[in-house]
Amino acid sequence: MTEAALTQDAFLNGKVMIWQPRRGYRAATDPVFLAASVPARPGQSVLELGCGVGVASLCLAARVPGLRLTGVELQPDYASLARRNAHENDAEMEVIEADLAALPADLRARSFDHVIANPPFYAAHGPAAQDAGRDRALREATPLATWIDVALRRCRDGGYVSLIHLTERLPDLLAGFVGRASCTVLPLAARAQRPARRVIVQARKGGRAPFMLLPPLVIHEGAHHPGDGEYFTDAVRALMRDTGALDLAAMARG
Repeated sequence: MTEAALTQDAFLNGKVMIWQPRRGYRAATDPVFLAASVPARPGQSVLELGCGVGVASLCLAARVPGLRLTGVELQPDYASLARRNAHENDAEMEVIEADLAALPADLRARSFDHVIANPPFYAAHGPAAQDAGRDRALREATPLATWIDVALRRCRDGGYVSLIHLTERLPDLLAGFVGRASCTVLPLAARAQRPARRVIVQARKGGRAPFMLLPPLVIHEGAHHPGDGEYFTDAVRALMRDTGALDLAAMARG
């Protein structure tokens, strides 16, 4: 992509600067929420499936130093931008250009402490986006069950798989983990008293803990936007601006 076809956007109040296509799939808040939810510790390994331009992994790296990051991305232009973004944000991140359903043999031989993903939201048979890159990023060409299976296979026993997706896909998400992991779900609601449209699902491979559904995290204050500001709640502002963490385990303990 030419420089004119890109924008450089600030995440985490400028702690992470990201090049991404001016047109096409553009990362917003979902990868930031995903990164905040990962209970990673310094020195651990993280695999991101469908890493795009690297936002989730690089936001996680900004919060937790010393991680060993690997990303898998199908689209060459996005994979190239992920490498550039990692370099310019002083993060060590290996980006592998591959189809997650047909990973290279050397990657299939590895396991990770954490596997994270923001799988495509829209059904394969839905209307196509005008931009080919955006369409490929958002359309579910690979079944959600395959994303979950690959994530679990690459996750070590006792490690964590963390996903963000649409609430309407929660039954499919949970079905993929049955008998293989224990799950905690955090709904994300745009405002108080509104239905949650997103969920974060965190699964511990081999875990036997009971299923846990947490209270929703409310993203915006008030009933509507009075202007062009973000109007995040205090809890969300800490995630979006100050590299705060979503500690799902602590939430589950109450």
